[in-house]
Amino acid sequence: MKENRLAPPPDELVAIRRAVEWAIVTRRSARAFLEKEVPRETVEAILDVARYAATGVNIQPWKVHVVVGDAKDRLCAAIKRIDDDPSHSTTHSDEWDYYPEQWVSPYVDRRRALGWQLYGLLGIERGNKSRMQQQHGRNYLFFDAPVGLLFTVDRVMCEGSLLDYGMFLQNIMVVARASGLSTCPQAAFMKYHTIIEQELSLQPDEKFLVGMSLGYADESRLENTLVSEREPVSSFTSFHGLERP
Repeated sequence: MKENRLAPPPDELVAIRRAVEWAIVTRRSARAFLEKEVPRETVEAILDVARYAATGVNIQPWKVHVVVGDAKDRLCAAIKRIDDDPSHSTTHSDEWDYYPEQWVSPYVDRRRALGWQLYGLLGIERGNKSRMQQQHGRNYLFFDAPVGLLFTVDRVMCEGSLLDYGMFLQNIMVVARASGLSTCPQAAFMKYHTIIEQELSLQPDEKFLVGMSLGYADESRLENTLVSEREPVSSFTSFHGLERP
């Protein structure tokens, strides 16, 4: 992508704003994908736009590993072999903390609500640990998406790079949505970072962060009807020195 980054806004700015807003608001985590192939050129085009994410002093800390075809199948099989065996899966753990060690309200309430909303759609009853484990295990198949994205960062980088990375990931998901594709960011892969390191031959200075599924959502699947709730602006915003009109 070669753009003049100092160019004035186009005449169609209002329409563009509405399209961007649509892509952001309608972005959802898809948990079932079609087998339809996503060309390499499309993946590259999405990343080509996403790389313009804001980043502290232009450090651009992201590194992306794209897995498709046999490479994806081998990675998924390696993880599933461990995940399906409790005696082995319990020996694996996240390298870094994505979630808090102790949950508090309102965050734990939102987490539970989303989980039971998903399980309810799929007919998974409370206490059915086998079905829950089976559904969770679909993470490690990228929910059958044709493209898996795995993100790493240099180990010398600190928490600020995670802020930059979040904006980069959001760009990917929004541009994918505008391209007719769906995504699902997946912290579940963090547990098996050692397997990912081995399968992708990551360098010692690369720390695995998160995975993401990319493809065409299977809109016929019940799990893809899930719409999570969002809090209103008034619930998380405090205005200082600015009176309501």
